[in-house]
Order: sequence, then C-alpha cells, then structure tokens
Amino acid sequence: MMEQNNLTYHNPVLLKASVEGLNIKPNGIYVDVTFGGGGHSREIIKQLSSGKLIGFDQDPDALENVIDDERFLLIQHNFKFLANFLNFNNINEVDGILADLGVSSHQFDVPERGFSIRFKGPLDLRMDVRKPKTAADVVNTYDEEQLANVLYQYGELKESRRLARTICNYRTSKPIETIEELLQLLNKQAPRGKENSFFARIFQALRIEVNEEIDALKSMLIQAEKLLKPGGRLVVISYHSIEDRLVKNFFKTGNFKGILHKDIFGNQLTPFVNITRKPVIPSDEEISVNNRARSAKMRIAEKKEKNEK
Repeated sequence: MMEQNNLTYHNPVLLKASVEGLNIKPNGIYVDVTFGGGGHSREIIKQLSSGKLIGFDQDPDALENVIDDERFLLIQHNFKFLANFLNFNNINEVDGILADLGVSSHQFDVPERGFSIRFKGPLDLRMDVRKPKTAADVVNTYDEEQLANVLYQYGELKESRRLARTICNYRTSKPIETIEELLQLLNKQAPRGKENSFFARIFQALRIEVNEEIDALKSMLIQAEKLLKPGGRLVVISYHSIEDRLVKNFFKTGNFKGILHKDIFGNQLTPFVNITRKPVIPSDEEISVNNRARSAKMRIAEKKEKNEK
C-alpha cells in the first residue's frame, strides 16, 4: 500500500522526547498502541536492528500509513486487546510501550467523523467507524441522569444537569443528529468568551463515552505492566486531566486511586520507577508549529527489576 506523508495525517507530539523515553534497545520488541499517522513508529523503527515493532490502531484510515518493513506489524484493533493480540503473535513480553492518547489531526480534519466543531457534520465521534454506537446515539437515547453523568465525569462540566435537561427536552420533538444542531441548542448556555472551551469539553465527554476510552486506557495500562520486561519502559502522552490523573496514579502506586500500599517491612509495593517526576510538556516552539500539542503531558515509567524495592 502506498505510504502518504504522515504529517498530513498527524503531526506527532513530543516525538524526540517520547522515543528517547523508551530507552530503545536495537534488538528489543516495542509497541506503539496508538499508531495513527505512524510518526512515532517511524522514529522507533529507525533505532531497531533485529528488533520488532508492533502498532495498534482501531481506525481503518490508519492503514494508509502502514510501514513497509518486515520488522513492523500493524494490528487493527483497540489497544484494550493488547495482550490478546501480542500473545496471538507469540509475543509474551516487550521492552517498551508508547501511547499517544490524543485524537489525530486526520480525525479532526475529516468533517464526517464529527470530531471538530469547525465543520458541519454528523454527531459521530467514533474512533473505530466499524462500531455501531455514535455520539448521536448517546445524545438521543441516554436518559437525563446518564447524560448528566457523562458530561460531568468526562467533560468536568459543573452545569452538566442543566445541559442534560436541555438536550432531553429538545429531543422529545426532534432527534439531534448533527454538530450544528447541538451547538445551536447549547449556545445560549456557553460562557461568553469561553465558547470554544465549553464545547470542547462537551465533545470530549461524548467522545470518551462513545469510544469507552477510560475503560480502554485502564485495561491497557494493567496489561502493559504485566507485559513489560523488568527495565522496560512505558511512555504515555495524555491530553486532559482525567487521563493524566489515571496515568500518574498508576505509575506512582500501581493502581488508579493513587493509594500507596506497603509490605510488612514498609517497602512501597509499586511495579514502577517513575522516570519523570513531573510531566514533560511540549516547548513553546513545538506548540507554535503544532497547536494541538498545547495540552499534552508525557509521563514515563520503568518496570522494576524483580528484586528492586
């Protein structure tokens, strides 16, 4: 298949820092669980000799960017199936895993995918267009309490109950099927001067719900910890506080609540050593070139050796 310029698909965020964070061994096995435009993957594979790279991406459009290299394998599935498909390919442990959790530029820039409020398009928001549930299904079929919970939990919107009530009252006469309809319906409730941020939170909440992103992230992190060899690295780039909080807690304590457990000798029971004490953020220069990098936070953890406390 013909490779396209992956920068037209997605400009990889924190490219140099994230790949360096993997501490790549030329003969190692690495996984890019968010292949997308292949920017991170291409940088990883440059540093491999006899090693292997496995990419995951549930979006069929990512096939356009497949790397023509015998050391590379692309798996067209959600990264929540990480262990299943690695085991299917006779891989039981890996040296490093990279996850860039952002929506690709390609997905934002295709109107019919419904990811951007810049366009007129359907309320879709599916990462995997083969899946049946769309954002329109969420908006039109969830009851008021369910909708309010989605908007509050995943969009961190304090006015979630009022927004859910407005949506539910409107849809009794007509289903909400397009981006434009939802924007017009909720426009009066948007804080003046902060409309873009307000609607970004609404669409973030709907996207997370449609794609079950939080459950998938938790599942992937748990599997990654088991798959990594001692000394292996896990690099995660997140774009909002919900994701970053989960990653931070998991790296620090091995669980998502951030509760630190100790053994009878007082040693901390955590599977990782934090390589980054604070999240790494893009430089002003990178943000000026790629504005979508502005909210990125990268954390790196290393799997402890078996006898390491």
